[in-house]
Amino acid sequence: MAPIPGSGLAKGLAVTLRTMTKKNVTAQYPDVQPELPPRSRGVIGLFEENCTVCMLCARECPDWCIYIDSHKETVPAAAPGGRERSRNVLDRFAIDFSLCMYCGICIEVCPFDALFWSPEFEYAETEIHELTHERDKLREWMWTVPEPPALDPGAEEPKEIAAARKAAEKLAAAQEQPAQEQAAHQEEGQGPAE
Repeated sequence: MAPIPGSGLAKGLAVTLRTMTKKNVTAQYPDVQPELPPRSRGVIGLFEENCTVCMLCARECPDWCIYIDSHKETVPAAAPGGRERSRNVLDRFAIDFSLCMYCGICIEVCPFDALFWSPEFEYAETEIHELTHERDKLREWMWTVPEPPALDPGAEEPKEIAAARKAAEKLAAAQEQPAQEQAAHQEEGQGPAE
């Protein structure tokens, strides 16, 4: 049985008419910014104040795309008679995003929370060597990092917060006790006159 001439055209027009009545799913990207999921991985932001130049991120990076340079500075003794200490000072922190595979290992191994995922994804460059971003650019991306999601109301309080609360309560109690004793001594000294 031979196909009817023009049946393919009719089927094509039927598909066209059917899709014309449906909502458009094409995202008009440059004009309309996409809705990103809350934990999307864009670029890595650096919170420089937390970085102690421990080099864990650079050592654990499977792509070797993190470059860190530092120097040692001597810090004077905190108390008289104490000894001087040395500390590392960050000179350069750069990530080559042309090599980075966005695995997040550097963020996971950082013991001082100096690296974070930023949802920023518009950082294309025309030259590949410009994809190596220095600490100034990484610091700018840090301010695009969203706040962490709120804890579940039924969740257990994190141990760090619980420990800090206990320490604060203990300190407040220790400071309150001498004040109460001093008030009690003042009351004893100002007893009724005879």
